[in-house]
Amino acid sequence: MLDLLLLSSLAILPSLLLIFLLYGLSYKAPPPVSLMLIASLFGMISTYPAIKMEEFGIYDLGMLLQGDLWTSFTFSFLIVAFSEETLKYIFLRYYLYPKKEFAVPLDGIVYAGCIGLGFAAAENFLYLVIRLDDLDQAYSLAYRRMFTALPAHAAFGIVMGYFMGLARFKAKKEVLFLLLALLFPIILHGLYDFFIFQKLSKVLTIFTEITLAISLLLGAFMIRAHRHYKRRTEKGPPPFIEL
Repeated sequence: MLDLLLLSSLAILPSLLLIFLLYGLSYKAPPPVSLMLIASLFGMISTYPAIKMEEFGIYDLGMLLQGDLWTSFTFSFLIVAFSEETLKYIFLRYYLYPKKEFAVPLDGIVYAGCIGLGFAAAENFLYLVIRLDDLDQAYSLAYRRMFTALPAHAAFGIVMGYFMGLARFKAKKEVLFLLLALLFPIILHGLYDFFIFQKLSKVLTIFTEITLAISLLLGAFMIRAHRHYKRRTEKGPPPFIEL
């Protein structure tokens, strides 16, 4: 029982800490906590349909990931990355995007980051629970995912939220930015998973870390870009960002 509690804490608390940091990004007028919680909960719930889609790819389509590069590529991009990022995108685009509480571009990063971190928390919990019969492996995986999968999902969410924020306040390019809000995370996520699956090639596996580093750097840049703008309630509508 104690191990279950400890592993649950390792799965969930890091996500909560990063959500708290996201809240601090808009310290002068942060978005409603209630919407951040709803976004996080949706991220957690969306793990179920994502798992079902991935099981479909593995069992129904026969994608068993036995080292074949093309199978790994297809599974990584068209099954895992597409299903997970599309589920996150749908909620962000059709529930949070139209709300008046989506008041500045930075709010897109906060909301999308919460969705990604909620997803990561639930995914980590499920990964650890099924390994309770091997506690050494469970704890090792918990610490490893804390520094890989967790920041990866956060970074993918930040990238999605960045473009969603641009779309919200750049009407003439709304369609373009909405498309990029989906495509960029899918590409980054697909690359990340593709290189993870290359267990037989140490060289390719190294690119997992490179992809994660690029995603985190992009996320940091995008947060910095959006933080320049005050909330609409403070100094009128935010200026637009040109790419």
